[in-house]
Amino acid sequence: MANEVQQFDVVVIGGGPGGYAAALYAAAAGLSVALVERDKVGGTCLHRGCVPAKEFLETAHVRRTLEHSAAFGITTTGVEVDFAVSQARKNEIVDRLFKGVSGLLKGRKVTVFAGTARLDADQTVTVVDGNDAGVVARGTNVILAAGSVPRSLPGFDVDGKIVLTSDEFLDLTSLPATAAVIGGGAIGCEFASMLCDMGTKVTILEGLPSILAGCDTEVATVVQRAFKKRGIEIQAGVKITGHTPKKGATSIQIEGADDVKVDMVVMSVGRRPRTEGLLGEGTGVQLDERGFVVADGYQRTANANVFVVGDIVANSPQLAHVGFAEAIVAIKSILGEPVVPVDYERVPWAIYSNPEVAFCGLTEAAAKEKGYDVVVKKDPFGGNSRAQIIGDTDGVVKIIAEKRPDGTAGQILGVHMAGPWVTEQLGAGYFAVNWEATAEEAAALIQPHPSLSETFGETLLALAGRGLHVG
Repeated sequence: MANEVQQFDVVVIGGGPGGYAAALYAAAAGLSVALVERDKVGGTCLHRGCVPAKEFLETAHVRRTLEHSAAFGITTTGVEVDFAVSQARKNEIVDRLFKGVSGLLKGRKVTVFAGTARLDADQTVTVVDGNDAGVVARGTNVILAAGSVPRSLPGFDVDGKIVLTSDEFLDLTSLPATAAVIGGGAIGCEFASMLCDMGTKVTILEGLPSILAGCDTEVATVVQRAFKKRGIEIQAGVKITGHTPKKGATSIQIEGADDVKVDMVVMSVGRRPRTEGLLGEGTGVQLDERGFVVADGYQRTANANVFVVGDIVANSPQLAHVGFAEAIVAIKSILGEPVVPVDYERVPWAIYSNPEVAFCGLTEAAAKEKGYDVVVKKDPFGGNSRAQIIGDTDGVVKIIAEKRPDGTAGQILGVHMAGPWVTEQLGAGYFAVNWEATAEEAAALIQPHPSLSETFGETLLALAGRGLHVG
């Protein structure tokens, strides 16, 4: 059937979170679906990103816990990390999840083609290489979900030994004594935190004035302070001009500053869309100047029958869970069902460094830039009983609300957290922001005691005007 055109209701190009979610959701609605994937379903998130990185971060967390076990009356000696074991455990987890996604696709009768796909005119998709090269599938609708790849800097050729991106790093079986992480965003801070907790001496090099530039400044300050306390060196506002490898190490040149000599460089300077070769002639799909696909709020491109989800969406935050949400929006749009577009200003963010960071909605600075008068309340984790019990009290909860004419707090605009397990605590804050709840409405919800989530509840009570343990 290599040259026979096969017809489907939906053809999905790319099997990462956005792509496979679109395929599964469409199949659940009774549509006939084909999915074309060049590697393995699950995409970067499952195989080279979110899941593998978090397994290593959990290994780092276990090591950190053991190192501080004496405070709990538990004696340990000679805590060492066999990173090859952690690597093997990571591979087992990834393989189980990969088989799970593959099983779901098979169970819902999604036809999966192996290879790289190109969209041509009339919603025709051609598999140009791989095991199914030559297959041609036409969709009444097509969803583009081709994903992204790591960026690098000029002069930093990725060799997998000295200069690595997240792709190569996640295949290591041993860790360096020293490392520089270039880029102090979410991914860079996760790698820096993990390396430090595993015993590597780490330097973060960031071109912007501070790390975690997209976060609320007070949350970013909590992380920066914790990093410095743990020995992570942070050089922000720097201009990197190149590096000189020598004998299994390298010296990074910085304009107006001393060289930074390390055994390994981890590049974490963002990701670029994988749209090269994605579009043939006459598709009607538009790319912006950066190579991202232009779409409306319903994920529809300039071609009314072609949709886009995931990392190649212009203005997307490139988060796996946002890809899931975009996939549902796209399929509901295809089905003609009522649907609310994804509001990128209100999506949840989770950064799994130590301390963790989680937030949604506007930062204080962004709210003011939009013209809001705001009321702000914050509460540190230091007074939280559960945080003291687990021995992890670095952190803060900060909530921003619109100020009413009488000076009281109205609609909640943003929730920002740094501290222990805040990535598991953001759910209530996400609901509050997206349901446009007021401070009083959200504060009426009861938090369990003792729990880390009490700090969120305490901050809400204070924001509403009458705090218990915080003013």
